[in-house]
Amino acid sequence: MNECSIAIVGATGAVGEVFLRIVEERDFPARSIRLCASERSVGKRLRVKGEEIEVELATPKLLSEVDFAFIAASTAVSRELAPLAAKNGAVAIDDSSAFRMEADVPLVVPEVNGEDLDGHRGIVSIPNCTTTPLVMALKPLHEQNAVRRVIASTYQSVTGTGAAARREMEEQSRAALEGRKVSAEVYPHQIAFNVLPHVEPFWENGYTNEEMKMQNETRKIMHAPNIRVSATCVRVPVAISHSEAVNVEFSEPISPGEVREILAGAAGIRLVDDPQSNVYPMPIEADGEDEVLVGRIRSDLALDNGVAMWLSCDNLRKGAALNSIQIAEEMMERGLLRR
Repeated sequence: MNECSIAIVGATGAVGEVFLRIVEERDFPARSIRLCASERSVGKRLRVKGEEIEVELATPKLLSEVDFAFIAASTAVSRELAPLAAKNGAVAIDDSSAFRMEADVPLVVPEVNGEDLDGHRGIVSIPNCTTTPLVMALKPLHEQNAVRRVIASTYQSVTGTGAAARREMEEQSRAALEGRKVSAEVYPHQIAFNVLPHVEPFWENGYTNEEMKMQNETRKIMHAPNIRVSATCVRVPVAISHSEAVNVEFSEPISPGEVREILAGAAGIRLVDDPQSNVYPMPIEADGEDEVLVGRIRSDLALDNGVAMWLSCDNLRKGAALNSIQIAEEMMERGLLRR
């Protein structure tokens, strides 16, 4: 694999921190690394691969000097910087929802649809951190037996919102246990010892933006516009890792054993499925892992040709940082660098 130069926009955030850790773990072939963040973080120094690197602003000049710009910041920042990176010859790999549903922007999970990268025009999006584990479990099954309908209920950790949400959960927990008043700022209600059936704003149809992302992104990634998806997204008081209860209706009958056999050979999937021995995916077990953990596989009693299963996935790793890095690796393998 050839070397490349990279910029990480949002390097001081929760995803950026994990990104830098994975760069070291995978020995990603970066000949130079530029760290970018907002003005309040400029001048900070972070250690990467044994080197102290100073945080700077993502300027047009900087973006013209790198091969990849990994953007893990707000949607507004992505809308400004991703086109600028592409204009200056870099490939922007964007973690936000800004470009996911644009027809000419690949929305990619490398294990599922890496071939979509071939048509990129300088911007590549990664999916929402609940869509990624869902499509990784669905795609190998869909290839054997077409998926007709998916009903998903998510149990999403607070780091899906950011580092401030984790700090708020921890402070609320201390306050509640000590009998002090609990205040909420990041979320509309207390998250400690509570669950919120509210992830992102509500649409007029009663679904939230997060729930509609799961439908639309799943269809795009799997090239399956007719799959019906209904999701209920819930924020839970967990620090890291999202979990999902997934009910899938297939076109033809399929047994739990067949599902296990297919998923056992699927890239990026690890079966954790022995409930009689209390072995099943849990967010605490997915924390720090690259794979999507799948278990509780059983026949669905309410759906024709249905199977129910449970997933857990580290939302900061495979749900964000790792997927971005894997996209860059895939593009280098395919010779898709722009410079």
